[in-house]
Amino acid sequence: MTIKLSLAAMRSLPARVAKPSYGRADLSAGIVHIGVGNFHRAHQAMYLHRLFESGRDRDWAIVGAGVKSYDASMRDRLKEQDWLTTVVELDPEGFSATVCGSMVDFAEVDPAVLIETMARPEIRIVSLTVTEGGYYVDAKTGGFDASHPEIVADRDNPDDPKTVFGILIAALLRRRAAGVPPFTVMSCDNLPENGHVARNAVLGLAQGRPDDTHDWIADNVAFPCGMVDCITPATGRREIALVAEKFDIEDAAPVICEPFRQWVLEDNFPQGRPALETVGVEFVDDVAPYELMKLRILNGGHATIAYPAGLLGIHFVHEAMRNPLVTGFLEKLEFTEIIPTVPDIPGTSREAYYEKIVERFSNEAVGDTIPRLCLDGSNRQPKFILPTITARLDAGQPVDGLALEVALWCRYCAGTDESGNVITVEDIAAGRLKRNALAARTDPSAWLSMHDIFGDLGRHPVFAAAFASALSSLWKDGVGATLAAYIG
Repeated sequence: MTIKLSLAAMRSLPARVAKPSYGRADLSAGIVHIGVGNFHRAHQAMYLHRLFESGRDRDWAIVGAGVKSYDASMRDRLKEQDWLTTVVELDPEGFSATVCGSMVDFAEVDPAVLIETMARPEIRIVSLTVTEGGYYVDAKTGGFDASHPEIVADRDNPDDPKTVFGILIAALLRRRAAGVPPFTVMSCDNLPENGHVARNAVLGLAQGRPDDTHDWIADNVAFPCGMVDCITPATGRREIALVAEKFDIEDAAPVICEPFRQWVLEDNFPQGRPALETVGVEFVDDVAPYELMKLRILNGGHATIAYPAGLLGIHFVHEAMRNPLVTGFLEKLEFTEIIPTVPDIPGTSREAYYEKIVERFSNEAVGDTIPRLCLDGSNRQPKFILPTITARLDAGQPVDGLALEVALWCRYCAGTDESGNVITVEDIAAGRLKRNALAARTDPSAWLSMHDIFGDLGRHPVFAAAFASALSSLWKDGVGATLAAYIG
């Protein structure tokens, strides 16, 4: 028999479910969070839950918010269970469930209501998880896309905004008019320099206003950067059933996640902040070195295992981590070419960080897939692999392993695995990638000549030679033999 999640049902939940030690009456709001998806509830909301469990800073509870139709759907589901969420951590040693109670309300999905909520003096932080695509970044320039139709509409109708950033500006101006200090805007999205990206979006939209709004925001509103990390799969029927079967809880919107969490935040909160450092958040002056470590060691590690595993017919990431060729390639490439390009961070071990990602990749319970890691290579390789190659070449260092990784990506995009099975390349540029990958079998420059991906790197003689040699071996000797020869 399952128990419908609610405040009234707390005492009836099984003893194996961790329940809040604090009551709803103990909390008051200090944060509005826009974009209440799974990641937010597994990450930021759980950090605050643990802080409240410790008895500290209970005036920093969350008011959920959103601007999209799916935000309204999430609000409806969470309202039925008093804004509570069951968070299940997929530890290989055994699953655990925690009822997270750090959210105390969820604003109606209406711009006017959201502006009014954010204008309340007790709200000192507005945090965001609106996805990378929600920041209106121009794919060609990397800057703010001021020509996007939704941005143009908000610029033309500043008193009736519909975008997150138009709504933020309206709320900030309402606070200014009332003599209330501006809130801090804290991006929690998984993208580099997220605070700068959020600031560019707000200022880019404010740029067209005839008053001093742009300059006032630039001078008075903080946009701290942060690095976030926690694997959080999507919730579907299987996950809802898992929570019911293992923990006897009827939860319409549970969250399933790995037990690992990391949050590194730039300490720039003029209106104060909760003491999250007491529950594991790292506050630093500069987040960039941590982002670089993640991009190269973790994201680069994902790319390193993705394409050889895909070519060897391996479906799950944890299965790839049991294959000695894949893990041997990962370990050698990380320690000889990737980790040495990551600057030292005081108090942080790059080697220990690598060992932790090996543990995370090996977690069978998460069920992450190789096809997911192979997605969108034309976008991911320039972020996660190619800058490391450039850094090593600039330092006069060899790039044989990294060139092999790029050759494996090329071989994967040719569209068949080692057994001749068809590979469906999931990429916005899939057609071009396949054509060039097939042409590169006899002319490696066909792959490296994609200037929008490789830039001038494709013409670097050291890299081009290493790539050509690796690709030739993959076609001639096969993936297994090529990996074995590299591992030595």
